Amino acid sequence: MSIIVRPRILRIFISTGHDFKGRHGKSRLNHGTQSVDSVECLAARGLAGDRFLDYKDNFKGQVTFFDNAKAVWLEESLGLKGFDASQLRRNVLTEGIDLASLVGQHFRMGGVSFEGVEECAPCYWMNEALGPGAESLMKGRGGLRCRILTSGILKVGPVEFIGAACSEENG
Repeated sequence: MSIIVRPRILRIFISTGHDFKGRHGKSRLNHGTQSVDSVECLAARGLAGDRFLDYKDNFKGQVTFFDNAKAVWLEESLGLKGFDASQLRRNVLTEGIDLASLVGQHFRMGGVSFEGVEECAPCYWMNEALGPGAESLMKGRGGLRCRILTSGILKVGPVEFIGAACSEENG
């Protein structure tokens, strides 16, 4: 049964380059991230302007979502100073959606259809991006990798969500 809720997109991030991918044994690059108010989601391709656009056919991480409550928890657990959610290297920061329950599910957000593929598992680079212990703390809390099924625009703010997952406070 589908439930319609009113979650929010708090922030959207894109980055033109990979800071960590393919860098084993080398130092991090620093392409940075850009915070945008909206982003074009391109079906089967990725986000316009992002490093994973057209990365490879059927790529499972065309867009990544992260729960703001988990970002706050990480910030507190790691005692981070000057923390910005862009450091998580995920695209869309949300609230009001149980992202973990969307693995293997199709859902719509802001008129764009997605397929939840898998947890966006953290790698050892999270210890450099956030601080020692981040990779371990993020296990099971890494966010959601998705394929984009239909093109459209995601915007920061309240967003219509149609799927089978909402957080308890919103549904």
